[in-house]
Amino acid sequence: MNALLLSAILGVIMMFSGIWLKSKAAVRNLAVAGMVLLLLVNILEMCGTIIFKVDTKGMIVFDNFSLLFNTIAFFSALLYLLLSARDIEKVGVNYAEYFALIFFILCGITLTSSFKSLLILFLGIEIISIPLYILTGSDKRNLKSNEASLKYFLLGAFSTGLMLMGIALIYGAMGTFDTTHIGAFTTTAPSALMIAGMLLLLFSMSFKASVAPFHFWTPDVYDGAPTVFTSFMATIVKAAVFIAFIRLFDDAFGFQQRQWQLFVAIATVATLFIGNITAVFQQSVKRMLAYSSIAQAGFMMLSLYAMNTDAREGLLLYVTAYSLATIGIFAVLIKMKDYTFEGFNGFAKKQPLLAATTTVFLLSLAGIPLTAGFISKFYMLKAAMGTGKNLWLVIFAVLMAAVSVYYYFRVIQAMYFKEGDAESIEATPVFKWTLVLLAALVILLGIFPNLLLTWYYF
Repeated sequence: MNALLLSAILGVIMMFSGIWLKSKAAVRNLAVAGMVLLLLVNILEMCGTIIFKVDTKGMIVFDNFSLLFNTIAFFSALLYLLLSARDIEKVGVNYAEYFALIFFILCGITLTSSFKSLLILFLGIEIISIPLYILTGSDKRNLKSNEASLKYFLLGAFSTGLMLMGIALIYGAMGTFDTTHIGAFTTTAPSALMIAGMLLLLFSMSFKASVAPFHFWTPDVYDGAPTVFTSFMATIVKAAVFIAFIRLFDDAFGFQQRQWQLFVAIATVATLFIGNITAVFQQSVKRMLAYSSIAQAGFMMLSLYAMNTDAREGLLLYVTAYSLATIGIFAVLIKMKDYTFEGFNGFAKKQPLLAATTTVFLLSLAGIPLTAGFISKFYMLKAAMGTGKNLWLVIFAVLMAAVSVYYYFRVIQAMYFKEGDAESIEATPVFKWTLVLLAALVILLGIFPNLLLTWYYF
């Protein structure tokens, strides 16, 4: 509850800071300080210190799973601000308002990680989505940004309609919005109304998580949005949706797993195949990362398919590894003008430190050993094997992970083994050291994953 209320308060403060503070540096420092405070109060709640005590009537429950994810999300957001806050001012004139929207999104993320009512899930998803529509179209001078925002808004509104219809059908079948009560009632044979509502929720959440065949909006929106906001959307927001996804189906529909597990397996295969194969043919690194995020969503779907202890542990580790690596790559990409693979030719000669850290991030996304990406993929595969069936799904996931090596290594090859005149990037010492910290964390989690997972059992 600490983080939920504080993130909303910080969002309001950042809105008015644009009036009070004329210096963009002051606005930026206020946002970073607010994020540090948000992270600290969430850690305090993990340790048992609750500042804001509110009776939520059981609609919101902050357990170990949600509190740890919130900490991961806030820490990732802090690193995102340290790396990319200066680049936000290049998007438009509403500098302070952009930070306000980010804090409001974090408020929605806090709801989606801790809901126990379908109504709270809906509120959380919408509090996340509406600011994202605005951030996507924030570059008014770019027609691609305007088009992406409109497409995202229209398709997002359609998926919201599916979610509301699903919630209505489930309420009609069960007479409650409480996910725990729904889960208790579904031990018996479900009604047709219940199954229809469950499928509609599955479809709408798949849209929000970029799961095939509901992924078609993702490449255009990620490519059209300002790159600095694509970084936030593709990492912290996507991670929050998957946390909500597994929480919803574990709490409410866990006893009906056999009825939706096959659909999840098929969606996982389609997501892995479409994401990886399409990424191979991209000529823009930014668009490649958009398709790569779809492929990464396919791996995260394995946690929903398995729905066991390894799945929850693996998902927490996966969203951490994926967020850290992707934020790091986008931080470098934001500062470049040429997003093509050729734009990275000779990059290692001009920027050896940035090239080295980018290489670590790419190796992690590809799942190379001694990185967090490898151990998180291992946990996902272990969770899927723990179900004792559909071994073909695990084999297919491994094959698709091998395909991903090709397009990630294309960037590494361009940086180190191709001649070219890569552009010089002006990077502050804070930027460089934050990237080094990110790369060190990626390697550290790859070697000692329990540094994170032990907090799940605090």
